[in-house]
Amino acid sequence: MTWSLDGIDMYGTFTAPDGDGPHPAVVMVAGSGPTDRDWTSPLLPGGNGSAALLAEAFAEAGIASLRYDKRASGPHVRENLPALVGRISMQSHLDELAAATRALAAQEGVDAARIVGLGNSEGCLHVLHHANSDLRPAFAGVVLAAPPGRSIGAVLLTQLRTQLGMVPGGEELFPLVEQAAARYSAGEPMAPDARLPEPVRMVLAGFETPANLPFARELWSEDATMALREVRVPVLVVIGRRDVQVDAELDGGPLQAAARGMTNVTFAFPEHANHVLKEDVRPPEERTAAPGAGYNEPGTRLDPEALDTILTWLRGVS
Repeated sequence: MTWSLDGIDMYGTFTAPDGDGPHPAVVMVAGSGPTDRDWTSPLLPGGNGSAALLAEAFAEAGIASLRYDKRASGPHVRENLPALVGRISMQSHLDELAAATRALAAQEGVDAARIVGLGNSEGCLHVLHHANSDLRPAFAGVVLAAPPGRSIGAVLLTQLRTQLGMVPGGEELFPLVEQAAARYSAGEPMAPDARLPEPVRMVLAGFETPANLPFARELWSEDATMALREVRVPVLVVIGRRDVQVDAELDGGPLQAAARGMTNVTFAFPEHANHVLKEDVRPPEERTAAPGAGYNEPGTRLDPEALDTILTWLRGVS
């Protein structure tokens, strides 16, 4: 499918179940960086993306879906970036999701009153913003897969501490990361220290690339607890216990505290699900050493517990 937003073409894949419908539907929002509609990335090996697998599973269960490339990801990113420099923001991501949702609702056989927003990682924030807006069609429910329960800055610091812990002498360098983060939080340049390993410096510097501003500064201080308290439609929060990017305790705990007393919010912590809902049965030392392994490689599969939880919840909502 193709549709236009602010003069830029957007691209997505619509997957429909058998039959005429009207079918309930899910619009899926990818995570951060160059992650595409299938939830694959040029930064990680393999093309077996979780969103494509979810779309197939949804169709088999009688649920339509749309997954889309954000304008700054996917095969058209090079042609889009010149028009997006300095314009990427939380609002622009919400505009993209709203446009995709309208495109999904307009498809023959889709019940526009039964559309659920499903976000992964950073995508959870955009789904929550849509759920709390006056945009139409409104979401009938929300699925948050690996939502950050702390600020993105805090989540990043945890990830970089783990990454440095695998480098000889790396733990002693972590204060340099904290100093760079403190400068950025104060509105100053990140200016990562040259003594830090190049991959760490690149992650930090990525928050200051001109094409990504002002979005990166907005993202730095936001977490899903802010918006979760305001959601009135049914919500399913899924954080896998094999997730090495968002933590079931460090992030799940604040989210559970934010949702205390909210009967519309359900939590699930599947034992073997990783950050992109794939099954990960590797021992702990292998998961820490290679956190992105198992995301998109051929032969990897959706975690059965996570998938069953989501499908069961969707049937109850739709």
